[in-house]
Amino acid sequence: MDSIELKIAPKDWLYIITIGGLFGFFIAWFFYFLTPSLHNYTTIIFSTQTALFIALFSAFFITISNNLILPNINQKFWYIISFGFSFISGAIGFLSSYLLAFIYNYHLINILYPFRVHITISIGFLTFLIGLILHQFISMKYKHESIKSDMLESKIKALENELNPHFLFNALNSVAELIYTDQKKAESAVIELSQFLRNAITKESIISIEEELNMVQTYVNIENIRFQEHIKLHIIQESSEIKIPKFSIQLLVENAIKHGYNGEILNIEITILKSKIIAKNSGKRPKEILFGVGLHNLQKRLQILNVGTLSSKVDEKSVAFIINLKEK
Repeated sequence: MDSIELKIAPKDWLYIITIGGLFGFFIAWFFYFLTPSLHNYTTIIFSTQTALFIALFSAFFITISNNLILPNINQKFWYIISFGFSFISGAIGFLSSYLLAFIYNYHLINILYPFRVHITISIGFLTFLIGLILHQFISMKYKHESIKSDMLESKIKALENELNPHFLFNALNSVAELIYTDQKKAESAVIELSQFLRNAITKESIISIEEELNMVQTYVNIENIRFQEHIKLHIIQESSEIKIPKFSIQLLVENAIKHGYNGEILNIEITILKSKIIAKNSGKRPKEILFGVGLHNLQKRLQILNVGTLSSKVDEKSVAFIINLKEK
């Protein structure tokens, strides 16, 4: 059993508090209607403080067990300890409330006194059952989230892997040509390619804008081997706190070279703003921009990683692709 099954996130406390409140309401209802003589405000106070004590002890024991006990013992004992703490939380919670009621001489104490042990065990057992239900609920919830996360991660990696081979083949062909014409350039190209691949094989799907721009610059340096320094990259960076999917800008630059280069100087301008990234090029301007495999790939990754959306724009001077970033 994975430790995540027993981990309770802050938002899960909403479910616990809700169930605890319903449990307290049930206790109040039970004691209030147990006998007409208990129809007074102290019965409601007693029931409410009982639910409160149980919630406090539950929070205490869950924190202690998750942080100090469970990580240090064999997993086969996790269920026993967790459910044991659930029982103890209910029992101690009731006894604490009973003690407080005894000190302040609540009206219902005389009626509860002969049954205090039985009620303590019963409430402890009920808390144990609630703990069991909550455990199964949270366990199933985290298993579902874990499976969903793994599926999304696999999908992202599959999309990322589609980006590498095409560029790699072109780069290797360029290096192969240089070996016979300019060995120094060939050596420099191999170093550039090595640097690019080192960055490309990182496990992170979301990287800083600085890392992405470094990859883009290295990519353009390699491509300029084929295009004889005709690719001019201009970067205007007004924000440095952005994180984006790996290969996002690189793919837009690759797309600009592939579809925009016309044998002359191709200017590619990358503008980094806080709310958007604009990749503009001065190359061929189609009447209509159709998203091919690469652009669809980027669009899917932006959507899956919940980063933003991709749009395009063509005017008389340039073709632009815009990554509209979501506010964090």
